[in-house]
Amino acid sequence: SCYKKSCASCDLCQMRVTKKILPAEMISRNNFSVWSILKKCIGMELSKIAMPVVFNEPLSFLQRISEYMEHTHLIHKACSLSDSIERMQVVAAFAVSAVASQWERTGKPFNPLLGETYELVREDECYRLISEQVSHHPPVSAFHAESLKKEFKFHGSIYPKLKFWGKSVEAEPKGTMTLELLKHKEAYTWTNPMCCVHNIILGKLWIEQYGTVEIVNHSTGDKCVLNFKPCGMFGKELHKVEGYIQDKSKKKRLVIYGKWTECMYSVDPKVYDASKKTGGDSKKLKQLVSTSDNEADEMPEVQETVTVIPGSALLWRITPRPAHSAQMYNFTSFAMTLNELEPSMERLLAPTDCRLRPDIRAMENGDIDTASTEKERLEEKQRAARRERSQDKEEWSTRWFQLRTNPYTGAEDWLYTGGYFDRNYSDCPNIY
Repeated sequence: SCYKKSCASCDLCQMRVTKKILPAEMISRNNFSVWSILKKCIGMELSKIAMPVVFNEPLSFLQRISEYMEHTHLIHKACSLSDSIERMQVVAAFAVSAVASQWERTGKPFNPLLGETYELVREDECYRLISEQVSHHPPVSAFHAESLKKEFKFHGSIYPKLKFWGKSVEAEPKGTMTLELLKHKEAYTWTNPMCCVHNIILGKLWIEQYGTVEIVNHSTGDKCVLNFKPCGMFGKELHKVEGYIQDKSKKKRLVIYGKWTECMYSVDPKVYDASKKTGGDSKKLKQLVSTSDNEADEMPEVQETVTVIPGSALLWRITPRPAHSAQMYNFTSFAMTLNELEPSMERLLAPTDCRLRPDIRAMENGDIDTASTEKERLEEKQRAARRERSQDKEEWSTRWFQLRTNPYTGAEDWLYTGGYFDRNYSDCPNIY
């Protein structure tokens, strides 16, 4: 065991998450039209738009954030390496793996209520995480994960900006991720790529991620630049990620390549360039046609899996989804466990933990009517509390995070102030 048995949260630590299936299958959306809600919202920011619960998945956005930790083994591996370039390539693989769970996840997570929290304690992976909804307008979620062996800290705050563009919804995950490897006295920072869900109105929903992700090692000056490629007209680039690692003298040391839906590799830049000159894959690709605004954005047929360049090192491979994932909101095995609530946990959790949210619990159980009623009740309770604070001229006080300066980027960031795992929740708000 990597955690002391006298810990106040030992019931949570010792518990092995075992849920393999949700209590009920995904609720069909076939009889619901999102167009009636979104047709007036083209080009608008969607955080204030109330969506029917049927378009949700039975997790809070705080639980979705915790999915960054699915491949924590990569952080452990980075901690064990003595060379900074080798550490950077594994950190880059972790940054890619952190967004891999979004593949085919077209359900919208529940918006967290102000003051909502989520904790995840995993003794088997030697970490614990706490997150809190620190702002409602704009919506900001802060999280902090730490090694139980004091090997790393991983934290950030996310302000997801959603915009509707007629046929698609684009999500910009504003906010910085910070990973600290304590033994090496290193800190890495990056921002996540853009995410786009296509065919919101018509056709099969599909997801792409795109944009440049720059990972900076603030201790050594090493940098990794990753290009999440947009699909493009021919679909050839769908899901591809390519980039490189350079040292502080800007010498290119490694090339990183792969797909965020499959795997990532690294290879020597000279070998990579030589491979490109040989022409690579010569398969002709079918051109995608979308000639009318009334047609769906056709999802390209999935191309061949990643072509491995001889001499490459495998950095990460995605964990296969369970066989029944498509009927379970396309959840990963990890996501399937996140709302699990054992009787032994209830006495230890903060009353603000989103496992205790009745609307999410009802949806997980397949009760769409109760989920909708409870969602409306909780949102009205939140509005009433805000009106009361306004009348009393009171400001909302966050419980576990404070807006401070990130010591590595110099920018404002919500940083964990400590104390959550002391298990004193007497002053937590009644939000449910």
